[in-house]
Amino acid sequence: MDTNKLSFNKRFDWPLAIILIIFLCVSLLAISSAQTSGQYGENFVPKQILNYMIGAFIVAFVMYFDPDQYKRLAWPFYWFGIALLAAVVIIPPSTGLTIFRNGAQSWFATPIGSIQPAEFMKTFYILAAAYLISTHHVANPTKTLKTDFMLLLKIGLTLAVPLALIMLQPDLGSSLVFLAITAALIIVAGVSWKIILPLFGGAAALGGSLLWMAVYMQDFLEKTFGFQSYQAARIYSWLDPYSYATSDGYHLITSLNAIGSGEVFGKGYQGREVYVAENHTDFIFAVIGEEWGFIGASAVICLFFLLIYHLTKTTLLLKDPFCTYVCAGIIAMITFHVFENIGMTIQLLPITGIPLPFLSYGGSSLMGNALAIGLVFGMKFHYRTYMFSANDPEED
Repeated sequence: MDTNKLSFNKRFDWPLAIILIIFLCVSLLAISSAQTSGQYGENFVPKQILNYMIGAFIVAFVMYFDPDQYKRLAWPFYWFGIALLAAVVIIPPSTGLTIFRNGAQSWFATPIGSIQPAEFMKTFYILAAAYLISTHHVANPTKTLKTDFMLLLKIGLTLAVPLALIMLQPDLGSSLVFLAITAALIIVAGVSWKIILPLFGGAAALGGSLLWMAVYMQDFLEKTFGFQSYQAARIYSWLDPYSYATSDGYHLITSLNAIGSGEVFGKGYQGREVYVAENHTDFIFAVIGEEWGFIGASAVICLFFLLIYHLTKTTLLLKDPFCTYVCAGIIAMITFHVFENIGMTIQLLPITGIPLPFLSYGGSSLMGNALAIGLVFGMKFHYRTYMFSANDPEED
């Protein structure tokens, strides 16, 4: 069946578009209320509308191309993203081209605002890793422990370059997102559990050991690995925020107070009483929790579940393995963002500065997510070609 013979309405993913429109409405409602807290002197709502308009253009542009073209562009986009990450680290802020903010040099200064290349690199990395995995399976149709180790080595090398550049900024939050994407792709790629269990178990043990040393052996980490005191303070303030109420624990305490004071039904639109810094970006969920209570916060979480469910359903429809891996990486990226952002506002996880997808104010985050979602739209738009094609798409 030729997809071009089907109408646009049958090819376009209307349910996904409706979900994103609902996110737009919730985002504008929360931001319009957050900006009245007195810490801001500008109106972010028109800017967020503009960000969504640019995001819609990105989705429409990306959707035009079919998955074969995504495959051809995977590595060029990957190296383009690497060049951007290297440039944002190398170019000094004194030139006016890059921005040093909150202890990190992660943004380019542009006439339309700051741009964070790591947000786009996440999708570029997903494309490259998905292409790598799909071609590896074609070249090695018989799966063995040796071929699985080869695949892990390839993925590790592909991950190492962007991860190193992001850590140099430094940007811990984005680094964790890359690790989450990689973990999901390794599982979906079908790597043997004889390898996965020791690998993930070792990673968990290493993470737990580092956390223990950050609490009890800070001097050792500082001398050996260059661990900074402010990084340890983030861990201390996460575990015991009230002992650091006037410093590193302040943001978490205000977030907990705001969400808790919303109780079941909330205080209503612009009914906030708790001051929360950066409540239009990283702590937008605290605004939702205080104003709309447990009911409103649960509704937002359910909306994210609906988005992830729809993306998962779309992934299962796709017949091209490359498309499956891309969608799996995008699902992992969005899921980790949601889990980390909401988790840090309720003390489930430490604060890392990761925005809440499609709700937090921010151009780079929204455009980066639009790029990823645009790939899903495009794959769904063209997927019938692969359902009924006589040729194996991986051999094209």
